[in-house]
Amino acid sequence: MNLIDGNKISAEVKDEIALEVTRMKERGEKVPHLAALIVGHDGASETYVGNKEKACKQVGFDSTVIRFEESVTEKEILEKVNEFNNNPSIDGFIIQLPLPKHISEQKVIEAIDPRKDVDGFHPINLGRMVIGLPAYVSATPAGIIELFKRYKIETSGKNVVVIGRSNIVGKPISILLSQKASPGDATVTLTHSRTKNLKEVVSRADIVIAALGNPEFLTADMVKDGAVVIDVGITRVKSEKTKSGWKLIGDVKFDEVSQKASFITPVPGGVGLMTIVSLLQNTLKAAKGEIYPKK
Repeated sequence: MNLIDGNKISAEVKDEIALEVTRMKERGEKVPHLAALIVGHDGASETYVGNKEKACKQVGFDSTVIRFEESVTEKEILEKVNEFNNNPSIDGFIIQLPLPKHISEQKVIEAIDPRKDVDGFHPINLGRMVIGLPAYVSATPAGIIELFKRYKIETSGKNVVVIGRSNIVGKPISILLSQKASPGDATVTLTHSRTKNLKEVVSRADIVIAALGNPEFLTADMVKDGAVVIDVGITRVKSEKTKSGWKLIGDVKFDEVSQKASFITPVPGGVGLMTIVSLLQNTLKAAKGEIYPKK
């Protein structure tokens, strides 16, 4: 079993980004600027945004975080999105999800200028990705692709099963791996709650990507020997063994599945760390006008 080390790879990518930012400064170019908007005080969201701020500082980006109380109106959020869209100093920004129920997440996402949509959630970026045009790819799928590249995991001709069909992870990664690319050229099966004989389908996979948010759902009897297992899930559960009283676990029953897998990502320390560096990579592309020409 080979452990896919998200800590190691994310550190490598951040070093590469930091070097490019240094070169941009030397050329007298503008430093990349990532902004974030967060509503409320959800612990997981606060931690995630805090990690993004820290990562920006590590690579030399400018960063801005705007916080609103849960009582904020949809109109106020849309006004702030429009302000970000028209602020030339901001290269890319993200809206931290989830938003309160009285605010339409889809309306807010569609209000983002696709050129600054570094989370890759806007329908235009999703559509461009589907047909193979340059686009900002959702951070988690992009992070998985980066791990495949760095660990030289072959995907061409492989049978891939994705468990979970979310717009953020399941659908995008299934499309990316089926495209004519490297990594890519795989035969992909996208499974979900209505899939019949799921265990049988998964057991034939060369690569399994678990992204359904169900703790320890994937067990050893579902995985064939030598499979590559990517665990996207992350759930906080109570634990008497930690000082905080909580621990993070993934969608994969790691202790037993790791005995059969050829490569496997841990939780924490796997895909989650790559999500943040993918966001940094997208912001760097935005600052350099690599996806959309600068105005």
